[in-house]
Amino acid sequence: MKIILEDGRYVVAVSGGVDSVVLLDLLTKEKGLILAVAHFDHGIRDESYIDRDFVEQLAVKYGLEFYSEDGNLGNRASEEQARIARYNFLERVKDEFNAHLIITAHHQDDLLETAALNILRGTGRKGLSSLKSTKSLFRPLLNYSKEEIIEYALKNNLNWVEDKTNLDTKYRRNYVRHELLSNLSDNEKDHLIDVVHKTDIINKEIDKALNAEINNHTTKDEMDRYWFVMLPHDLSEEIMAQWLRNSGLASFDRKTINRSVIAAKTLKPGKKSEIYKNFKLLIEDKSLKIIK
Repeated sequence: MKIILEDGRYVVAVSGGVDSVVLLDLLTKEKGLILAVAHFDHGIRDESYIDRDFVEQLAVKYGLEFYSEDGNLGNRASEEQARIARYNFLERVKDEFNAHLIITAHHQDDLLETAALNILRGTGRKGLSSLKSTKSLFRPLLNYSKEEIIEYALKNNLNWVEDKTNLDTKYRRNYVRHELLSNLSDNEKDHLIDVVHKTDIINKEIDKALNAEINNHTTKDEMDRYWFVMLPHDLSEEIMAQWLRNSGLASFDRKTINRSVIAAKTLKPGKKSEIYKNFKLLIEDKSLKIIK
């Protein structure tokens, strides 16, 4: 296992689990990298301070700067709340450390779990290929399986901590991991991974076509309502979803899209329809607008 990165400053998200411990060890073996270790304590488990102390000692071992924050989310926090809080923290550390990128330990099994979760959420084609590297976030282990990661950890005598909540199937991701994907054969997993990669390529081409149409019928946060009303329903949903993504509203589900499409086509001018996060769709005679 090897990670290739340009020289520079990077924030490494380390939970203390085997994935992030292996990630950190791999990165410290690369020359020219200035690393900071970032640990977010969600505050979901009473004993989570043990993980924090463990990660801090790892940072000391490798001679790296250490950043941490207590989220105090409580044991009723949803997976979405925990994810948002964690990434907000990582972005703050990135700015403070003046880093090029945030690096996380998501691996191939996470790729499959995310695809399955998004199918269940009804996110459509984009959900199948949503877990990938971005301009500000690097996920170098996506081509490695959990089995390979554990094998590396054992071979290199690495220690890690186990998060007991990873076994709790009340969390949907754990249910998908332990009850669904664990029953698939290696060949079936390989097939799903191939589907995910091919979908990502197809999605890029579809997005180009959608954006070309959207650009012809929108100005900033305003869309031509007459053009939109005349579209077939399935295409309307794709256009609406892409328009929201382009406007920075990407965390929607299929119900949100369907509700917004119906509102855009049927509500009288002057009416508003809730999107989410205090954003609304304003219906006007000739246009649709995203407002707060």
